[in-house]
Amino acid sequence: MGNGRAAGGQVGFKQKDVEPQIHMPILPEAAQERRSVLNSLISGAFAGAVAKTAVAPLDRTKIIFQVSSNRFSAKEAYRLIYRTYLHEGFFSLWRGNSATMVRVIPYAAIQFCAHEEYKQILGSYYGFQGKALTPLPRFIAGSLAGTTAAMLTYPLDLVRARMAVTPKEMYSNIVHVFIRISREEGLKTLYRGFAPTILGVIPYAGLSFFTYETLKKFHAERSGRTQPYPVERLVFGACAGLIGQSASYPLDVVRRRMQTAGVMGHTYSTILRTMRDIIREEGLVRGLYKGLSMNWVKGPIAVGISFTTFDLTQILLRKWEQGVNVER
Repeated sequence: MGNGRAAGGQVGFKQKDVEPQIHMPILPEAAQERRSVLNSLISGAFAGAVAKTAVAPLDRTKIIFQVSSNRFSAKEAYRLIYRTYLHEGFFSLWRGNSATMVRVIPYAAIQFCAHEEYKQILGSYYGFQGKALTPLPRFIAGSLAGTTAAMLTYPLDLVRARMAVTPKEMYSNIVHVFIRISREEGLKTLYRGFAPTILGVIPYAGLSFFTYETLKKFHAERSGRTQPYPVERLVFGACAGLIGQSASYPLDVVRRRMQTAGVMGHTYSTILRTMRDIIREEGLVRGLYKGLSMNWVKGPIAVGISFTTFDLTQILLRKWEQGVNVER
């Protein structure tokens, strides 16, 4: 017991040396978890918004080619962008981006936050709590995160696709799209193309997160630095986007065709029937991989920016919290 008093005395003697640490509030575990979730949501939302806005003109051009039977080439894509700029103005290249933001902000927030949560759950289940996951759990965490986000935000993705391929006169705003689809095509239409979306997001999100996390782990082991430089993060994210989008691209084409069938004069009903019609009319490679070369430019840029922005925002939020706690 006497030792306890002596220890207490020693703590009192050294209090001035450790005062900043003692005055930092130690949050309960539940409060720390809530703060961690909130940070992930904010970082994910910001990352998604920045990445999608950066590549919005390329994304819109890709969707227009995906849903039409016109043959794709880099030259034709450039002509389309230039014609749109001449006839409709510079900002028309971002047409549908407001719908994209309405979708991508919650989508990215949920996806990144869910990924952090799934990593903890799988880490605890497989006995890797606090350590990097092994390859299979790493892939599963990414797939589950993408699936969760897609399920919760899908109607907004359909609305974005409709706005991207139609003239301004047809749909004036996001709410107008929802109203017209509900009246003219039925509420079920808001989930048309949902099946190929989920089938595509499993390999896309799984491989993207898996590749990014694997490259960061490999970098830490080889360089001895726990945190890569921003440029290195961009490169890792670009590699992740390239691999993920290439693996799931045919299902992305099918998804867009089914989403825009009502305004493009087609009647695509199932995944297999849509694939069969595309292959019969346009060929396997020219149909199901139409616009892939543009995606190899757009995708790595978007995913690289997204992962990098998320990581850096997380780091900044943690530093800001530490500064606030020290001031208290």
